[in-house]
Amino acid sequence: MAGSEQGAPDGARPYVPTRGGLPALRRAAADCRGCPLYENATQTVFGAGPARARLMLVGEQPGDQEDRAGEPFVGPAGRLLRSALGEAGLDGDQACFTNAVKHFKFAPVTEGRKRRIHKAPNLRELAACRPWLAAELRRVNPELVVALGATAGKSLLGGSFKVTESRGALLSLASGADLPLATGDGGDGGRRLLATVHPSAVLRSKDRDEAFAGLVTDLRVASRFLG
Repeated sequence: MAGSEQGAPDGARPYVPTRGGLPALRRAAADCRGCPLYENATQTVFGAGPARARLMLVGEQPGDQEDRAGEPFVGPAGRLLRSALGEAGLDGDQACFTNAVKHFKFAPVTEGRKRRIHKAPNLRELAACRPWLAAELRRVNPELVVALGATAGKSLLGGSFKVTESRGALLSLASGADLPLATGDGGDGGRRLLATVHPSAVLRSKDRDEAFAGLVTDLRVASRFLG
């Protein structure tokens, strides 16, 4: 296996199998050493959901509970997201949930603090993990991808992405070498991407009801698109 203890020069790419479906990807991702984040995380947290989901939701990274459970979106943000999906008319059980980064990145644990506090992955870590996300997109081939927050948006659309500029709009997603990249709002009939806030931002909001309503409004765009 290519790579070193400090991460492979090509990030996760040497670890991504060229054959097999999501189960093969999940098994291979468990041994990924494409960046140093694996050193402190409990385990790789790969995507979960139907193999041919029409909808894929992409978050930032697993949180503390996800890192321990080995499943994405099982903590408070995940529960809020599923509630918002339901209000928007979307079935969470029929969606695929994943993250731009597959290992939990957190601040050093200090005495007296019981919970590990997450740190946002940087652009280098996003790039290292991008081959996994690209492989998931190729295997699942969803009609619509929802980018939850700035980090997911940057992984999918590039480092200049801003939620405030793209939120609630359907973008066209054209296939690239490693990952589909948004090319605008054209009508080429291909895969689409919708950007919105991460549910954890709703939990942190001073006016949670208003923030939740905004998330539901964005997800209703996804619901109308999927019919």
